[in-house]
Amino acid sequence: MKKLFIDGKWVDTGKTLDVNRPYDNSLVDTICVASVEDTEKAIQAAFKAKAIMKNLTAAERGQILDNVAALIDRDKEEIAQIITAEAGKGLLFSRGEAGRTVENFKFAADEARRLGGELIPFDASASGANRFGYYKHYPIGVVGAITPFNFPLNLVAHKVGPAIAAGNAVILKPASSTPLTSVKLVELLLEAGLPPEGINLVVGSGSVVGNAMVESELINMITFTGSPGVGLGIKSKAGIKKVTLELGSNSAAIIHEDADIKYAVPKCVIGGFANSGQVCISIQRIYIHESRYDEFRNMFVDAVKASAYGDPESEKTLVGPMIDENEAARAESWIKAAVAGGAKVAVGGGRKGTMLEPTVLEDVTEDMTVIREEAFAPLVCIMKYKTLDEAIEKVNDSQFGLQAGIFTNDIKNAFTAIDELEVGGVMVNDMPTFRVDQMPYGGLKLSGTGREGPKFAIEEMTELKTVMINLN
Repeated sequence: MKKLFIDGKWVDTGKTLDVNRPYDNSLVDTICVASVEDTEKAIQAAFKAKAIMKNLTAAERGQILDNVAALIDRDKEEIAQIITAEAGKGLLFSRGEAGRTVENFKFAADEARRLGGELIPFDASASGANRFGYYKHYPIGVVGAITPFNFPLNLVAHKVGPAIAAGNAVILKPASSTPLTSVKLVELLLEAGLPPEGINLVVGSGSVVGNAMVESELINMITFTGSPGVGLGIKSKAGIKKVTLELGSNSAAIIHEDADIKYAVPKCVIGGFANSGQVCISIQRIYIHESRYDEFRNMFVDAVKASAYGDPESEKTLVGPMIDENEAARAESWIKAAVAGGAKVAVGGGRKGTMLEPTVLEDVTEDMTVIREEAFAPLVCIMKYKTLDEAIEKVNDSQFGLQAGIFTNDIKNAFTAIDELEVGGVMVNDMPTFRVDQMPYGGLKLSGTGREGPKFAIEEMTELKTVMINLN
């Protein structure tokens, strides 16, 4: 049984939940669950720890984060096994997540050491003569981090790392289906030298633990990754505190007439089906120029048929289980509804428990749920277009706007897409699923507010203070 970490101590709350493997529903471990009272204790502890965290020097914060990176690297195989067990992610991809997180904490350490401010040229104003000044970043105070199941280490790191780098105290609420990776991370943070008061770990439902965090006046910021419905609910309940939201997408790739199809196909397979499509920037829509449709379609379908599907503990697995059977059944129902509306299944479509076959749909229409909503499943829809303007219009006809990709060998076409696509990131000659952890990451419309990436998250997690010295 795993305990929670509250007010500098590992705590047995007396109530537990089971953490099961998505692949076969076998028990991985149990973990304590927080009540409203437990959550309030964690909030109070974090509030009291603000001064401790604020007084850490840039060198100390940077060293702690570098230490965490080294410890994750030391234990990366153990961590990968935990991720695969509780999230059902293919082992190869779990190892990749652990490796990315090492980098992520190193980036946060670098930003901790360079966090500062900037001189203000007061004398640029007629009334600013003989005045000297600057602005400086100060910690926002207490950061409440609410994280999802699909990257139970790296998406936690994207919130915890910058919060520590900025000098904030943290309350971490991981997804209830994947809390064990966060327990391991807290252990490593403590081993790395983080003051115990600086981190609190609480596990429980959004209606209990999440609401207590969101509505607390002692928490200065909520950073959330998850569904649009929950994100909008957080925004409505949070009051004046700062809120950043990463809410997902129905990401699209454009295969233009001058694209290298052999190059594009394997990237689109990985982009659409890695982690069973349970990635915020997973490819859900592929728009293919009509002159290249048959060529791309045949190669893509053959590649999906050949992709490894099954036990996530196999190093070859691309598509493993979805996080639970309800999610798999939901995605299956969307596929059936699309077929009833005239879509055709090019490959896949079947389901057994949490295992949904990697599925490609064609002859879909833009009003279908599989196009309009976020599937978050191993499901890709392929469609034809005539002109690049038409493709861009279809990509933009979405309530989301996180990332998009375009495959083209014409630089003018690339820049047209860069300028006209209504998304937070455009990947040229790559899948929209591409991300490195130091880049600014976030979206437009219902994909959220704010940006992640250590440098950019730190800006969200600090307050600017302006200083002016009158020399007159």
